[in-house]
Amino acid sequence: MTAYATEAPTAWTAACPSARLRPDDGVAVLLPGGRQAALFRTRTGLYAVDNIDPFTGAAVLSRGIVGDRAGEPTVASPLLKNVFSLRTGLSLDDPAVRLDTWPVHDDGTTVRIGTEGTP
Repeated sequence: MTAYATEAPTAWTAACPSARLRPDDGVAVLLPGGRQAALFRTRTGLYAVDNIDPFTGAAVLSRGIVGDRAGEPTVASPLLKNVFSLRTGLSLDDPAVRLDTWPVHDDGTTVRIGTEGTP
């Protein structure tokens, strides 16, 4: 299963075992170069967005509340409850704010995040 990607990645970073990522759960992943991603499995797909909440600067989005707004998969920050699209990273509360997103792939054993050539 592959999530949405805007560019084809040139490298994939192993994030976690497939069995570790349960539906509607998130995990924080340290990417090459020190960035953090929040990785989610929903009932509709796999998604990776920035783990840093742009409204607070805290690394908490992996602990956010996964949901759906009019068919759009979302995550709400556990601090201020700002909601972001998991597909696009766009804030649904402030359209001027957007999280970076990464392509995600699950080969049945390991979930991987596309890291080079993206975002």
